[in-house]
Amino acid sequence: MMTTDHDIKDITLADAGRERIDWAFSEMPVLRAIYKRFTREQPLAGARISGCLHITTETANLARTLRMGGAELVLCASNPLSTQDDVAAALVRHEQIPTFAIRGEDTTTYYHHISKALDHRPQLTMDDGADLISELHQHRTELLATIRGGSEETTTGVLRLRAMAEEGALKYPVIAVNDAMTKHLFDNRYGTGQSALDGIIRATNILLAGKIFTVAGYGWCGRGIAMRAKGHGAQVIVTEVEPLKALEAAMDGFRVMPMFEAAACSDFIVTATGDKHVLDTAHFEIMKDGCVIANAGHFNVEINIPALEALAVVKQRPRTHVQSYRLKGGRCIRLLTEGRLVNLAAAEGHPAAVMDMSFANQALSMAYLWRNGTKLTHSVHQVPVNIDRQVAQMKLAVMGLRIDALSPEQRHYLVSWRDGT
Repeated sequence: MMTTDHDIKDITLADAGRERIDWAFSEMPVLRAIYKRFTREQPLAGARISGCLHITTETANLARTLRMGGAELVLCASNPLSTQDDVAAALVRHEQIPTFAIRGEDTTTYYHHISKALDHRPQLTMDDGADLISELHQHRTELLATIRGGSEETTTGVLRLRAMAEEGALKYPVIAVNDAMTKHLFDNRYGTGQSALDGIIRATNILLAGKIFTVAGYGWCGRGIAMRAKGHGAQVIVTEVEPLKALEAAMDGFRVMPMFEAAACSDFIVTATGDKHVLDTAHFEIMKDGCVIANAGHFNVEINIPALEALAVVKQRPRTHVQSYRLKGGRCIRLLTEGRLVNLAAAEGHPAAVMDMSFANQALSMAYLWRNGTKLTHSVHQVPVNIDRQVAQMKLAVMGLRIDALSPEQRHYLVSWRDGT
């Protein structure tokens, strides 16, 4: 059986996709345990879910889990360059999940696919970047009345949703899965750290040791990238706008300076801020010849690509994921993956072992919203603490690690105030 409702690149890739999905599942023991529980308990029976996510092997295993929990699911891509076409084919042919995603799709197709996912008339939504929720609130408002809740996977999306909530524009509750401790402490730091460096190395095949490597933004993603670049032997600079984060970067052993100073001496610059035009005309004009620039933030606005285009006198593509811009005077700036997520566009995204925790939070949050969404305010909510702790406990168990438990005396001491010196 195969769902007839889909738009993918090539259905003949399905068998290869299924093999890679199964490989990823072997690295996702927490999600496997939830899969078994969902199959038995059916916590999402009757729920219609539309998901706008990166169509990767790990996402496919989340989709499998939700479907086994009783949900009817439709998926579309959350980034034009993050889709793994063999995975999309496997979802359609082997999982019977309607999927609308083609790697390299243009902007018109991208939003058409989001519209197709919304045609499912969802009761729950899953986002990675908040594009589906944004479209829903701007162009498909007739669907809002029946939606119980949604979830958001990434920092950029949470920022957009909080802005919506502050304006009173958000019309249903959304759980910020991104902010779960078991998500951002591990997925953002270890996942982005490894996968962003993986994408840069695959795209360029340039040795990092001894190079000057600048990271824009010292949030959890920036921390991970800086840590892994240092591990490769690079001399790491951090640029920041927040004094506390800048101070932390300095205390962690990194050089801290404004981007204008870093741009003049860097061999690599990676943005991870969630904001726009972090690299702009003033930086391009003084960048070191041969500087490689890449983005690890969700949207491709962190690098002002139109400004770079305007400065270029010659454009070349020396490698698949590299666009070389030669400026007046002969300097060359090398842009990776059109400024889109370098870890997904040039590599395979986060390792399955960290997405195991992120998507465990997603699956449990979906079940929580299906039960409780109608009781929640129309705002951005944290992942319930018991879910976050449960995911951590499950991960410890599958890693074969044990921890101590507080005694009754210790628990009492932590909630009392009378005992002093």
